[in-house]
Amino acid sequence: MDKFRMIFQFLQANQESFMNGICGIMALASAQLYTTFDFNCPCLPSYNLSYAMGVLCVPPIVLFLLGFVMNNNVSMLAEEWKRPTGMRQKDSAVLRYMFCSMTQRALIAPAVWISVSLLHGECFICAFSTSVPIDKLGNITGITLSEKEIKRILARIPCKEIYDGHHIVPQEVASRYLRFISQAFGWTFILLMTFLAFLVRAIRPCFTQAAFLKTKYWSHYIDIERKLFDETCTEHAKSFAKLCIQQFFENINRDFNLGHSHVLEKTLEQEEMDKLLGVTSQSTMNDVLKNWHRCKPSLNVNSYEHQNGNGCIKNNEQMNNLNGPKKESATYISKV
Repeated sequence: MDKFRMIFQFLQANQESFMNGICGIMALASAQLYTTFDFNCPCLPSYNLSYAMGVLCVPPIVLFLLGFVMNNNVSMLAEEWKRPTGMRQKDSAVLRYMFCSMTQRALIAPAVWISVSLLHGECFICAFSTSVPIDKLGNITGITLSEKEIKRILARIPCKEIYDGHHIVPQEVASRYLRFISQAFGWTFILLMTFLAFLVRAIRPCFTQAAFLKTKYWSHYIDIERKLFDETCTEHAKSFAKLCIQQFFENINRDFNLGHSHVLEKTLEQEEMDKLLGVTSQSTMNDVLKNWHRCKPSLNVNSYEHQNGNGCIKNNEQMNNLNGPKKESATYISKV
């Protein structure tokens, strides 16, 4: 169990590397999936193009969406985009940076699928078999077939077992011709994607270094703030639940006449009460969480004044009065 906990902590501390690894695994999985995929071209003029384009385009869209689903920052980005402005202004540059980073990772697996599909050439052969130039690759002398019948025959080029147009154009010649074009498009696509990745990863920071550093810093801040908030909520909820259970069984504990243990339990209970920081009821906790959502604290560690707008609490004194004259209050949660 400790090993799993260490692995989980490592993944949390190295989330960017972990997401890069996930994207790499998805890319390898997409390539392996294509090689095991049973490609069956219908070999019909009216269906070849639709089937081939579906195989070429639908799986990349699915992989692209999976890349977003498996990224933990999607919910954080949506929350930051839709949250009320409150006391903290939203920075559109940070949102754009986070969205671009997630998009770059999510595009890896679809790009691999398209590249592998084009390099294999099966989709391209199925889609454009009816467009083979017969005058260049075959022999049309003495052929009295209509154009519709010729297309019906050419549509069977991907299906060796039923192709019956060798007198028009040899099946191997047509397949090699279409596969050559498909691989040319595949390598061109790989070159363009590599060049685009180079531009995004290398050249962009050179022109907007200050903006790049600013957006990168604040995107990390939002991620770390969310993690610390979750950890603080977990500790607070644990203390709150522990005290509620202890108070529920308080009458049972009184039946056991254990003075020293009872004093010790009271001491531990007081420590748990201190951890609650003044939040000792469900309604108060709901108010604190609602205030956190509406009025994220301003990013100024020297400022403790809070504007009273959109239901925001004005200052620390008012927050301390949420649940009586406690020395510490629920403000701690909004300062995480």
